[in-house]
Amino acid sequence: MSRSGSGPGRPLLPGSTLGVLGSGQLGRMLALAARPMGYRIHVLSPGDDTPTGQAADREVVADYLDLDAVREFADRVDVVTFEFENVPAACAEAAAEKAPVRPAHRVLHTTQNRIREKRFLSGAGFPVAPFSEIRSLDDLEAALAPRRDGGIGTPAVLKTAGWGYDGKGQAVIETPDDAEAAWREVATDEAVLEGFIDFEREVSVVGARGMDGAFTHWGVLANDHQDHILDLSVSPAPVPPAVAEEAVALARGILEELDVVGVVCVEMFLTRDGELLVNELAPRPHNSGHLTVDAALTSQFEQQLRTVCGLPLGSTELLRPAAMANLLGDLWHPDGTETVRVPDWGKALTFPEVKLHLYGKAEPRVGRKMGHLTALADTPEEAAERALAARRALNESAP
Repeated sequence: MSRSGSGPGRPLLPGSTLGVLGSGQLGRMLALAARPMGYRIHVLSPGDDTPTGQAADREVVADYLDLDAVREFADRVDVVTFEFENVPAACAEAAAEKAPVRPAHRVLHTTQNRIREKRFLSGAGFPVAPFSEIRSLDDLEAALAPRRDGGIGTPAVLKTAGWGYDGKGQAVIETPDDAEAAWREVATDEAVLEGFIDFEREVSVVGARGMDGAFTHWGVLANDHQDHILDLSVSPAPVPPAVAEEAVALARGILEELDVVGVVCVEMFLTRDGELLVNELAPRPHNSGHLTVDAALTSQFEQQLRTVCGLPLGSTELLRPAAMANLLGDLWHPDGTETVRVPDWGKALTFPEVKLHLYGKAEPRVGRKMGHLTALADTPEEAAERALAARRALNESAP
């Protein structure tokens, strides 16, 4: 296809076509942000009738390692981005033969593997928890030695190097005697052992960086997890101004060091001593930033579109304090059985300052992200209470 006007430094204007690798809710929300601005969306993934496909102009069903299909897909779009980081490197490289890929392949390569990510962060001087690279049970047992002996010590967390999210591929190790069981549990040949952090709270900064190096962010978000899955995000986070300033500076430094064009979420721990430690990077919009759709002048998804298309970045001003509560498939199984009971969405919508977002997923599995609620209020605390109350109403409404 013709790419006139899409060379380096030249913006892709409305009417252009954006290709998305991956077809979950993040791509869906990107498509919903792109449509009002006049862009077309094509999506490629192994599934059909996907959350993104339902909102796209064209849905291509192909394996990510069907590189001929990937090249053909990329040849029909103006720019390619991805909506989750587990797209195989070969897929991104094949797409780059036919169209610009943003963020670049090197960003994906760094962030989709915890060993490479930890090496990048520590090598560039960003603060991280003590860690050790693990490739065998012997490595793990040696790394669990007390810190005074050069090890990580216990307690510690063992994480697979690749393909892990929402707590999958992780095992907490309380004592050295747990090593063998933990190594069997993660079932991998490459992992990272991290020192256990006694943190006050988990926070994130979603940042965006344009082709011209311009940087924007939505401030610091406070995140609560249940069973390793994000449960509630609140903005602005209740942290001291100096901590917020440092968190944003860390995020900006990371995006600049990676030379990102796109959106990246930097997840961090705030320790009880007031120290920030970078936990993980997500080279895409993030669950904690979903509240920006309703609460900010420019959402993380519109900003993703702007960055990868080379447009000026929009204002990230927060219009009101907000909170986001995830809706997991558990809501469809209120009695803990396999029986599916559709929540009464009208109960949540009796809260006039609550917005409902559903992702179009057909199967409500336990632990699966099916949607979210966003609540606006005068304070972050009120927003959190409102979002949680609306979600509780859904549980209470099951017949």
